[in-house]
Amino acid sequence: MDFGVFDHLDRNDLPLADYYEARLKIIEAYDRAGFYSYHVAEHHATPLGMAPSPSVFLAAIAQRTTRLRFGPMVYALPLYHPLRLIEEICMLDQMSGGRLDIGFGRGSSPVELMYFGANPDESQDVYAEALAVLHTGLTNATLDFEGKRFRFKGVPMELRPVQTPHPPIWYGLHAPESAERAARARFPVVCLDPPEPTTRAITRFREAWRECHGVNEPLPKIGLGRFIVVADRDDEALAIARRAYPRWHQSFTFLFRRHGRAQQHPRPADFDTLQRVGQGVAGSPATVRDFLAGQMRETGANYCVGQFAFGDLTLEETLRSIELFVREVMPVLTNA
Repeated sequence: MDFGVFDHLDRNDLPLADYYEARLKIIEAYDRAGFYSYHVAEHHATPLGMAPSPSVFLAAIAQRTTRLRFGPMVYALPLYHPLRLIEEICMLDQMSGGRLDIGFGRGSSPVELMYFGANPDESQDVYAEALAVLHTGLTNATLDFEGKRFRFKGVPMELRPVQTPHPPIWYGLHAPESAERAARARFPVVCLDPPEPTTRAITRFREAWRECHGVNEPLPKIGLGRFIVVADRDDEALAIARRAYPRWHQSFTFLFRRHGRAQQHPRPADFDTLQRVGQGVAGSPATVRDFLAGQMRETGANYCVGQFAFGDLTLEETLRSIELFVREVMPVLTNA
């Protein structure tokens, strides 16, 4: 089993320059500890996302790490010109020596798309066509494409990725229908939902994988994402999580509250409820081990993805949590 990280880069009280430096120190710790990949969300005009340009932040990660893979989870394609994004992807893969993972989506927040003048009702069509452009441009020496929104004729693809035919494409998993599409396309996936819908989606992913690729084809990474806080004692970890998580939740709901809209993929407002519904855990190493081992078995996931930095967690609290997780949780889960 491999271990990864999901991160929103949600705002805390640090000045932004100090905030970025603290996050990069945390990411250096992931690199030293042998985490497989760091997946960062893209959000705009909200305290939920201090990396509205994932490529800029990922370029810094490329220079501060040596082994850790990294990438967007996901690039919101309606906000990009595909030719520009092809070039950014190639640059990041070259600058990191082939450590880039890429994920694409239509954008999880309609309000964020509207701020850019994009029509949320057209986002799925834009996403599908832009994804076709990206695939064509990343796998050919010249970009030729004729679509409804994008047209290219004889554009030289002077930049190439290190990884061929392109960096691995990841997919955010939510439903059995999307699981089937992801399996057919051979995408590794990450799911952040509660255990029951996650189990349904992963079960369908595994079924579709066997149907499309046969029983002997090894499965890709099937990720289970959870908030994780580890401390020496359960009460200590819970106190930290109960303090830090509501700050994250305020950022998570910021635009929905501002515009009076219903949340997409809602989360509970307090950490105790989050833990009860199975989307997070705070405790001693033994408590965290038991929680994650049970969920990995229940859902059928094979890639454990932690959200270790969130809300007003301090740098010291986060690094201690990661240290305990790496020393006392990872080895047991790896060998389970």
